[in-house]
Amino acid sequence: MRGFLITFEGPEGSGKTTMARWLSGFLQGKGYRVLFTREPGGTPVGEAIRALLHAHEHADMTARVEALLFCAARAQLVERVIRPFLAEGGVVICDRYADSTLAYQGYGRGLDLEELRRLNRFATGGLEPDLTFLLDIDVELGLTRRRISGDAWTRLDALELSFHRRVREGYQALAAAEPARWVVIDASQPIEAVQTAILHHLQHRLSLPVPGG
Repeated sequence: MRGFLITFEGPEGSGKTTMARWLSGFLQGKGYRVLFTREPGGTPVGEAIRALLHAHEHADMTARVEALLFCAARAQLVERVIRPFLAEGGVVICDRYADSTLAYQGYGRGLDLEELRRLNRFATGGLEPDLTFLLDIDVELGLTRRRISGDAWTRLDALELSFHRRVREGYQALAAAEPARWVVIDASQPIEAVQTAILHHLQHRLSLPVPGG
């Protein structure tokens, strides 16, 4: 029995990492076999690439190199971690996935979307998420959250506001084009409201109860 791949996407400061980790713990508590992972990262190769991509000393990195590095990390993660776990019937929850490349390097950087889609298919072997949550938030609010979170301020965080606005618009366009897979949630809501919205959509796919429902 094939497992279930859930991905979380969103602009910086949307809380996707927090929600992905929370959902992983919630599902484990319900008896599911769950693997939480992240992009870029999730493997030794991926974590090394992550450090390279996030480092401020590489501010001159070109958009094509950026896209290729993200996809290299993704290819390693899919082959070594995600596919084996899915093959055993587990639930994989991934903090970012292939849609991030379309949003950041496509809409944000201006690279050709069809070329990036082909690159994504090569990197993932055609593995697509069963469900993708887009935690949508105003980019200025999101970046403010990032600054006060205490997390490292990365090379991509430091890009101009217009870049982050294009990324958000890109995510919205991707979600609108594929509504059967995407669920858009207002991430400016209180955490409890975001969690309830996530569970509301999951209950129809994994027969999960909604607290208070």
